[in-house]
Amino acid sequence: METREEYKKIKHFVPTNEEESRYLEAYKQVKKIKGFYTHLIIYIFINTILYIANIQNVKENESYLEWHYFYTAFFWGIGLLAHGLSVFLPNMILGSRWEQKKIQELMKQEQQNQKQWN
Repeated sequence: METREEYKKIKHFVPTNEEESRYLEAYKQVKKIKGFYTHLIIYIFINTILYIANIQNVKENESYLEWHYFYTAFFWGIGLLAHGLSVFLPNMILGSRWEQKKIQELMKQEQQNQKQWN
């Protein structure tokens, strides 16, 4: 999680706790999205190079669309799909504030447990 000092490097004012919380949540999401797009660009670049290399080694009477030319793209694509779903799907299903609400709920339970034992 980003610290207050990292936040100050990006923003030049000291935010309120609510502003800081919202900013850090958005900042974390932007980093996840950036990571996904970086993964996607690398996927396209590497698989294009692999496909071109495979095309140059195609034997006579063999199709360019043989299954073994796409193993890497297929299985890596499954991983890329999982990465994309982990970045974009939670907000679609659970809502953007679900994580924050769940954290507050768990912290409240912990406080109640501590009060019970004291």
